[in-house]
Amino acid sequence: MNVKIYNQDGAEVGSVDLKPEVFGIEPNEAVVHQYVVNYLARQRQGNSATKTRRDVSGGGKKPWRQKGTGRARAGTIRSPLWRGGGTVFGPSPRLYGNEFPRKMKRLAIKSVLSDKARSERIKIVDQIELPEYKTKAIAGMLVKLDIAGKKCLIVDEGVNGRNDTLVGSCRNLQNVTYSRATLVNGYEVLNADWLIMTKAGLEKMQEVFS
Repeated sequence: MNVKIYNQDGAEVGSVDLKPEVFGIEPNEAVVHQYVVNYLARQRQGNSATKTRRDVSGGGKKPWRQKGTGRARAGTIRSPLWRGGGTVFGPSPRLYGNEFPRKMKRLAIKSVLSDKARSERIKIVDQIELPEYKTKAIAGMLVKLDIAGKKCLIVDEGVNGRNDTLVGSCRNLQNVTYSRATLVNGYEVLNADWLIMTKAGLEKMQEVFS
């Protein structure tokens, strides 16, 4: 599949062929669904916790003797039956989601990328050069690319991996997110209306996923 390349001013400067093994496969909806469900589950913090009877302070002494009082037997004032006692089967810190198989993860990401390519929702930018943190520059670029106001994922691969200037310039734009090509995840791609990739980001992504 051939895609046009634009510069930051929105002018066409060339074209590039997308690798079919990354952007041209038949999307597997079932694997994508499993990937998204697992990804969202793993975003949960899982920090909720309650104290069981062993965690509640006190209760070392038996409240009263076993027999002869006419009352029910009691071994501790921190029994779950008592006020101030421990909780039975309460929540405890846990990790939601499961370890997702590596091959299924790659298939899900390539399925989402192929769907974006099939629906012509990919923009390739020659390079994004920002001398300083400038949100206005990114907003202006989106206007020139005719995708202003849309949810966009910008994928780039800087000299040392992360493009800090680009990250800072995207931070204040509500519908724009940034990702390194080597760390892109399927949910971010699926959630975006448009996928914007620099040539460096595209080359790195095709190298990683082909």
